[in-house]
Amino acid sequence: MTEKTQEQIERDEQIYQLTTLVAGAFSLQEVLDKLAEAAVKIMTGVKACSIRLLDEEAGDLIMRSSYGLSDEYQGKGPVSKDDPVIEQAFAGEAVVLDDMRVDDRVKYKEATLREGLVSQLTVAMKFRRKAIGVLRLYSPKPRQFYEDDIALARVVASQCAVAITNAKLYAEAIKGQRMAEQMRLAGVIQRRMIPEKAPSMPGLDIAATYIPCFDVGGDFYDFLRISDNRIAVAIADVMGKGIPAAIMMSLFRGSVRAYVDAEHGKDNVGTIINKLNKMACGECKDGEFVGMFYAVLDVKEKTLTYCNCGHEPAVLIRDGKIVELDKGGFVLGVEVKAEYEIETLRLRDGDCLMFYTDGLVDAADFNGQFWGRERMLETAKKFASLEAEQMVKNVLGYRRRFVGLAGQVDDTSIIVIKVGK
Repeated sequence: MTEKTQEQIERDEQIYQLTTLVAGAFSLQEVLDKLAEAAVKIMTGVKACSIRLLDEEAGDLIMRSSYGLSDEYQGKGPVSKDDPVIEQAFAGEAVVLDDMRVDDRVKYKEATLREGLVSQLTVAMKFRRKAIGVLRLYSPKPRQFYEDDIALARVVASQCAVAITNAKLYAEAIKGQRMAEQMRLAGVIQRRMIPEKAPSMPGLDIAATYIPCFDVGGDFYDFLRISDNRIAVAIADVMGKGIPAAIMMSLFRGSVRAYVDAEHGKDNVGTIINKLNKMACGECKDGEFVGMFYAVLDVKEKTLTYCNCGHEPAVLIRDGKIVELDKGGFVLGVEVKAEYEIETLRLRDGDCLMFYTDGLVDAADFNGQFWGRERMLETAKKFASLEAEQMVKNVLGYRRRFVGLAGQVDDTSIIVIKVGK
């Protein structure tokens, strides 16, 4: 076995130092600059090095770092991915130009002559087999690039690709962290729009809860006191998830409050629904809509006047039986001229009203089996005699037992109102 010469040992050590640069505490630009400089200093007879990165959108290769090249030469003009040398390099070849002064593949011959460049070696920088740029080495004299030269150029190109990719991934991670923090703060603000606690009103026992699936979502509910004896209850689900749904929810919540206030204490459910639908039709784009259940309870007259706008129907539990409150019409935001049916019911002491969004019944276990409306109603009937707060906890507890630790994909809102408490 032939022993290595001192020159080969030093070269191997220099190559090793190249491979450790990426792991150092350097910025991306510092790493690229050091790699370009090292490539020139290691390789005998090489004057300069350039590192170009592909701009996918423009199709050009942008200069990211260089060593030994003048500003004039660096700015000589665009280098396209359609350049024949670039195409060969991207195809996996190590492209050698013996004399750039006469080679027809060289686009900027005058700039090459002024710079004093003769021979060139081009290799691609690749990450996961995808070309992201090129590394070029230049000689001021006619020079042959041997296998060792090409191997070294590929090592440098590989390290450049790793450094660039790591930098991109790090930047994306930082961006993701910032976005996550913004989403968290948006969620905090959104939850401020949900009543912190249910209102207290003589003759009614009210409890409610909101369980977001993500930081922000499209569920909301609200209580608006109309007079000493009357209270409006709204629960809605904006189609969609995330920030768009949250923004629409915020707009819709403000509109509900504004329209209720504008009625000056009147129980005009139909007028409010028509106004909300018109507003939603103006704001919702194709495929967007709002499902809402809106009701006014009169404690003195013991009545419930409601309209179900394509929402999960609220239920009245009386003497162990379920009455679905399904009178109403389309979801809001689909048809400006949609007509809505309004119903008024007489209430009795002991009646239990439950309002909820579809996240309550659409919760699924690890096998993809939904808890479903039937299980929910059976559970609700079982605990309808309890206080509102305890009923809410028990219904959610039974659902949790069914789904286990399976992750959910929709928000859950639930309101329970007991009459005569």
